Amino acid sequence: MLELQGITQIFGGVTALNDVSFSIHADQITGVIGPNGAGKTTLFNIVTGIYQQTRGQVIFEGSDISGIPVERLAAKGMVRTFQNIELFGQMTVLENVMVGLHSKSKSGLFACSFKAPWAITEERRIREEAHEWLRFVGIEQLADVQASNLPFGKGRMLEIARAMACKPRLILMDEPAAGLNSQETVGLAELIRKIRDLGVTVVLVEHDMELVMDICDRIVVLNLGQKLAEGTPREIQDNPEVIAAYLGDDE
Repeated sequence: MLELQGITQIFGGVTALNDVSFSIHADQITGVIGPNGAGKTTLFNIVTGIYQQTRGQVIFEGSDISGIPVERLAAKGMVRTFQNIELFGQMTVLENVMVGLHSKSKSGLFACSFKAPWAITEERRIREEAHEWLRFVGIEQLADVQASNLPFGKGRMLEIARAMACKPRLILMDEPAAGLNSQETVGLAELIRKIRDLGVTVVLVEHDMELVMDICDRIVVLNLGQKLAEGTPREIQDNPEVIAAYLGDDE
């Protein structure tokens, strides 16, 4: 589904990523891990169009998407959540999810301004679908709450619901367990599996190794801007280079 070919990113004289290549297979959960400064978020920013890589290609479903604006990537079926939750704080929880659904709406400004019958029907459908996505992530009871008043863990669920409302085929999550307590992390793991079971491919950058090893089908390890290893959770756990990168190499 997603293929990275020789991704290199240079900021000034600093090489953040150096010739990184790997593939993401459809209908799987793939984890991207590595020590701090390994280049994980930089890689996500390149894949999702926030950064333009110095060299290399990003291939999504057979097409080179390098340099495509973020909003067009969402229309193509790729969405992302952020380590620092990005919500519309002055909107309600329901309205935040409706924003994601409006990316797929057909009614234009004219039809909405003059309350054309088809625009009203579409708005009703969008509202109903937004409730369904809130139910999917377990926060439908908070639909009318202002987003800025949500606890952190519920805000994370809202961000995921809004991303899923875009009906993606691929979702990238940047440290989704950051700031969650142990119970919330268990719920997150169940939710990510539910997303995968809908036929949505999941890629996550995560520091919670217990979560990564529990839910991922495959794992890619970055270190110092380069791909260090790739394999199943068991293969990564047993890889001496990965162990050295995290714990240090004791001669």
